[in-house]
Amino acid sequence: MAKNRSRRLRKKLHIAEFQELGFSVKWRFPEGTAVETIDESLDKFIDGVIEPNKLAFDGSGYLQWEGLVCRQDIGHCTDEQRAQVKKWLEDHKMEDVEVSELFDIWWD
Repeated sequence: MAKNRSRRLRKKLHIAEFQELGFSVKWRFPEGTAVETIDESLDKFIDGVIEPNKLAFDGSGYLQWEGLVCRQDIGHCTDEQRAQVKKWLEDHKMEDVEVSELFDIWWD
């Protein structure tokens, strides 16, 4: 049975028009990569593909990284954005790049 929820409650629950779709990403730097190179690469990643697409990235790692990519505002990431992130990482010689399917970042 469908529930009739107020706009305020839908926003609080991140459902309906407030649902947010994102994707997870994993990659690995080549063995022996210097810390300075990792820092520079992450800055380039943010400047090159995350910011221009109005995305946000929350992740961590050292040689192996994983994280979540979502939009800076409320909304849905697209398959095109997934492909752009994957291509950028592969083009910059990251190894074992994996990008998940889109999922609800609040409920999946």
